[in-house]
Amino acid sequence: MKRRSFLMLLTTSFVALGLIGGVALADELLGVLTKVDVEGKKLTVMQKDTDKEIIVTVTDDTEYVTKKGSSKIDLEKISKNLAKVQDAGKKGMQLKIQHEKGVASKIEGVAKKKDAN
Repeated sequence: MKRRSFLMLLTTSFVALGLIGGVALADELLGVLTKVDVEGKKLTVMQKDTDKEIIVTVTDDTEYVTKKGSSKIDLEKISKNLAKVQDAGKKGMQLKIQHEKGVASKIEGVAKKKDAN
C-alpha cells in the first residue's frame, strides 16, 4: 500500500508542476502595429478584434521573424517599413507578438491571406 500511495503522490506532483509551468508561458498578442518609438524602444499595437491600443516594450534580445528568417529587432527599419505601409493608406502592419508582462520576446510579421478567387 505504501508503494501505491507514493506513486499517486509522485504523479499528482508532476501534474501540478505541469500546470504551474503552463501558466508561466508568454502571452500572445495579435494586432496591427500603428506606431514605433525608436528611442523609447516601444511599439504601439492595435489589438485584433478590439480598438484597444497596447504598448509593448522591446529589448536588444527581442527576435523579429519574417519569411526570410529571424534576426534581432531593428526598430529603425521597422519604423521605415511602417511609414511606407501607412503612406499606402493602410492602418499598419499585421504582427503576432509573444510577450511577458508587456516585454516582447518574439515578433512575427503576419502576411494577409490572399483571396482564392
